[in-house]
Amino acid sequence: MSAISIAFVNGAYLPLAEARVSPMDRGFLFGDGAYEVIPVYSRRPFRIDEHIARLAATLAAMRIDNPHPAAEWKAIVAELVARNPWEDQSVYLQVTRGADAKRNHAFPGPEVKPTVFLMSEPLPAPDADQLARGVAAVSAADIRWLRCDLKTVSMLANCLLRQHAIDHGCAETVLFRDGFLTEGAASSIFVVRDGVLRVPPKSHLMLPGITYDVVLELARAHGLRHAVGEVLEAEVRAADELWMASSTKEVLPITTLDGRPVGSGSPGPMARQMHGWYQDFKRTVMRNGG
Repeated sequence: MSAISIAFVNGAYLPLAEARVSPMDRGFLFGDGAYEVIPVYSRRPFRIDEHIARLAATLAAMRIDNPHPAAEWKAIVAELVARNPWEDQSVYLQVTRGADAKRNHAFPGPEVKPTVFLMSEPLPAPDADQLARGVAAVSAADIRWLRCDLKTVSMLANCLLRQHAIDHGCAETVLFRDGFLTEGAASSIFVVRDGVLRVPPKSHLMLPGITYDVVLELARAHGLRHAVGEVLEAEVRAADELWMASSTKEVLPITTLDGRPVGSGSPGPMARQMHGWYQDFKRTVMRNGG
């Protein structure tokens, strides 16, 4: 990253290389914090209201006081985007319970204020070769805790599962819990079988993804047959198409799972169709602040 990246720490904008937090911060000691990643297109944050609402829900569940009302969060993000050089950005926002004077599992008193940190990175377009060929994935048991709906910085299980994919030369790990699909280590997973787009329902076992919502909205808008409900592992392994979806990957076809081809082993027709709809939506809505 050649350009100087500007960050925000507890009210101050400064170069990312100069940003500092206390080693006693509970985010550092316990992973006691929440985060969001907000995609920005043509300097316009996409669905910032939904991201701020999801952050607020996570903070409330963690019993961390939200340090800013929604209007202030939006102003901070807008200023950070303006201070950084890229037209398309990925804004990372993190709130921890703060830095106490001692290490104690119990929550500190009200005198300890939350730590707020934001940074921005360039948001590249998805790789054209990956879109054309699809990507490989592996599967694994979902070893995470039972509140995956909370976007917390306690990400060790996700990191281990993501590294499992890297170790096998793959782009993602598809997760199963008790014989059912949950999601990917860092994405939502969609299944196409017999002309129907299938996806698990939102629950405490998966993150309520913003891109997950967009894909279903596009399916409804264009009359694509789809169903939200429990998806068996056997249905995933017999899928005609398999997709991963996230704010950075958009909608990316998975063409092999555990070394075996998914469907024909090439991106399927519904994946190509959804990619076109998504790009049109990005051009007409995301880049216009929708």
